[in-house]
Amino acid sequence: MPTPSPTVNTVLPIGPHTVQPPVVLAPMAGITNAPFRTLCREYSGGKGLFVSEMITTRALVERNEKTMQLIRFDATEKPRSIQLYGVDPVTVGKAVRMIVEEDLADHIDLNFGCPVPKVTRKGGGSALPYKRNLLRSILREAVGGAGALPVTMKMRKGIDDDHLTYLDAGRIAVEEGVTAIALHGRTAAQHYGGTADWDAIARLREHVPEIPVLGNGDIWSAEDALRMVRETGCDGVVVGRGCLGRPWLFADLVAAFEGRPDAYARPALREVADAMVRHATLLGEWIGDESRGVIDFRKHVAWYLKGFAVGSEMRKRLAVTSSLEELRAGLDELDLDQPWPAGADGPRGRTSGNNRVVLPDGWLKDPYDCAGVGEEAELDTSGG
Repeated sequence: MPTPSPTVNTVLPIGPHTVQPPVVLAPMAGITNAPFRTLCREYSGGKGLFVSEMITTRALVERNEKTMQLIRFDATEKPRSIQLYGVDPVTVGKAVRMIVEEDLADHIDLNFGCPVPKVTRKGGGSALPYKRNLLRSILREAVGGAGALPVTMKMRKGIDDDHLTYLDAGRIAVEEGVTAIALHGRTAAQHYGGTADWDAIARLREHVPEIPVLGNGDIWSAEDALRMVRETGCDGVVVGRGCLGRPWLFADLVAAFEGRPDAYARPALREVADAMVRHATLLGEWIGDESRGVIDFRKHVAWYLKGFAVGSEMRKRLAVTSSLEELRAGLDELDLDQPWPAGADGPRGRTSGNNRVVLPDGWLKDPYDCAGVGEEAELDTSGG
């Protein structure tokens, strides 16, 4: 294993942008929309980088109505960061040029980490970097079309332990002008199970010293983030599932990187309930319909309430509310003076692992053959 850095970086350069502290919100489908990004930025004091949920390049180029809503940024979001997912170099190039010409974002991230079977079976997501020449073509089109906008990429270690691609992909990224790389220390086969391989992050950091490397995987607390940077020497961290139901984790991350551990957020249930109502309110305003906003919020309820003494019937009731009044009324019935529970900082979200990766027939025969990847691989799903 490479020798880790004993120091903790506090500044992350992303092209012309300075991200301080070096903390990035990972794109998550259906989660990191504008309302959730607003919450996270409020807790962080506007510090860090908050990436949109994944946008498929074909849908963007075709101006799909849902996609155009997903790329709407709050006026206070600076820099505006979009994650794109694409499998066709030409379409990726068109999408990037559209972003530049219409001033839709200040930073573009490319997703090569999705392990979902309906994507990998078509050669997309975390299956794509195995085809080195196809990866190179996509990166070349993206960087070439981006002009002054920085292009970064997020990827996994590879398809499985027998087909690791992250070192080759990292070198290709450097050669094609990518600004920074984020590595999730798992293979596609692992999905979100097991333990993230931070040693792989350290190896990538040593392999591509020319550009920043960010680490992703198993960051459940601010202490985890500092430990990842110290142990791997990475230049920053990407936080995904750890902030589900905990947007205030970004307050902790800022405090940790600024050396203020006494400022960590430990909200009582009353503060958590207020955050839940605000989150649901923001969703309703963003969607343009209060009821639909509350319905969209339902998936967040269990994450927010993790560890608190809330009965199963009340949890079920809160998870089927359809109005802000109903949500607030249910929360007001709880013991809102409960302190932040021990153990609530641990893992949350998906944990499935050890999956067989579904690939196109013959996909593994030649890692350089640019086998055709159909548009079916571009689906509205994410992960990484």
